[in-house]
Amino acid sequence: MPDGNAEYDILIITGPTASGKTATAALVADRLGGEIISADSRQVYRGMDLGTGKDYDDYIVGGKRIPFHLIDIAEAGSKYNLFEYRKDFLRVYNDLKSRNVFPVLCGGSGMYIDSIVSSYSLPEVPPDPALRAELVKKPMADLVRILSSYKRLHNITDIDTRKRAVRAIEIETYREAAAFNELSFPRLKYLIAAISTDRESRRRRITARLRQRLESGMIDEVRDLLAGGIDEEDLIYYGLEYKYITLYLSGDIDYETMFRKLETAIHQFAKRQMTWFRGMERRGTIIHWIDGELPADERAAEILRLLKG
Repeated sequence: MPDGNAEYDILIITGPTASGKTATAALVADRLGGEIISADSRQVYRGMDLGTGKDYDDYIVGGKRIPFHLIDIAEAGSKYNLFEYRKDFLRVYNDLKSRNVFPVLCGGSGMYIDSIVSSYSLPEVPPDPALRAELVKKPMADLVRILSSYKRLHNITDIDTRKRAVRAIEIETYREAAAFNELSFPRLKYLIAAISTDRESRRRRITARLRQRLESGMIDEVRDLLAGGIDEEDLIYYGLEYKYITLYLSGDIDYETMFRKLETAIHQFAKRQMTWFRGMERRGTIIHWIDGELPADERAAEILRLLKG
């Protein structure tokens, strides 16, 4: 490993979708003799490959596959969550440390990354079907008012969507009514490097990658998942590619509408990712931005220089 690496427990490489972070992380991990831990909320699902952007070839450096973790660990159709991710992350992190292997966390799921670097409290709370049934009938404004009545929320994302608001109320209700198990989480010394691309370049990359994945069989992937017994509603739950391709296959929209809506949704998703990273910075998290227009080996070299101090 390079000198200066002992200053940090973990390196985090992130950035918006289509920024080239995985290929960069693989190059860095190769130089460090490290392994990659994924921070992607959808790549955990088996059989959901093209739609979640599992670019397996990006993990090959000099003919050698860089080991990666927390990809393909859950069944498609299930609802993997943040609590499960943190437990799985700790298991892998502790294993790498026991083998003296340096961990490189790579992915674009801001909530997952934020939960690792912020070490915020996350109770293990079982679902409450009766409470959910009552809450889903309420308008979003009422859910926000209910949440605002609590002294604290379990994380900062609670009111972004109806599903998150309902889950947050469920957790706070459980907090008040019963004891719960908190996942003990260590404070890690980390360095975050994020791949930065300008807006127009990012849009071009997203569109080109979408076309390439559609040509590579992404529609067939969704068709196979449906044929394998996964409900349409379950696939739509995953959003983006799975939502719009499912709507196309069900006949609700035509191909051109599917492509246009999906392209727009991915652009909006990338914008939300950037908003999340900027929010982390406002809350005091230091993020080192790396020029995404640089060749991958130059991006990797710059990150290694940062890691050496």
